[in-house]
Amino acid sequence: MKGRRRGAALEEAILDAAWAELVEHGYAGMVLDTVAKRAGTSRPVLHRRWPSRIKLATAALARYMVSNPIDVPDLGSVSAEIRLFLRGLADRARPDLIRLVYDMSGDLADAKSSMADVRAEFANNSLLRTILDRGVARGEVDPNRLSPRIFALPTDLTRHDLLMTLKPPSDEVIREIVEDVFLPLVRPDPDKLR
Repeated sequence: MKGRRRGAALEEAILDAAWAELVEHGYAGMVLDTVAKRAGTSRPVLHRRWPSRIKLATAALARYMVSNPIDVPDLGSVSAEIRLFLRGLADRARPDLIRLVYDMSGDLADAKSSMADVRAEFANNSLLRTILDRGVARGEVDPNRLSPRIFALPTDLTRHDLLMTLKPPSDEVIREIVEDVFLPLVRPDPDKLR
């Protein structure tokens, strides 16, 4: 007889089961009893770690993001690097995942939460920070212009486009976000360089 799983092994089994349910049935069709059965555990065990369907779905989504990282090497251009980063974000957001965001909105509202709270659970801005730090070092970006709102702008605009169209943005949309909107806000002032 197989021993009881505990700790990380049990958590992995539950997240695997939750992800499989989300992919197969969507958020609306994800039933906690079914996730528990699929993971070979009980609902009370599952409920101790994730007290609600929204918490479990968020954890499964966060795990998906971590398991599918985006890599952006130093290309010598902040523009090229941010475009590659946004393309990776957009391509990782499959249509079924975009639909998942909409399906979660009712439970989020009931829990007095929002997509901003979900995003905070798994947002990792370290790659964008690395790209912008390289841009600062090359003199392409003025660090004094990188307020938190402006720092988040490229990813926020890409996410907005995904949610509005339910499909990844085109290369032209990404180019516009980077070249026409973001970079003009963060480039060093040429008058101050003199």
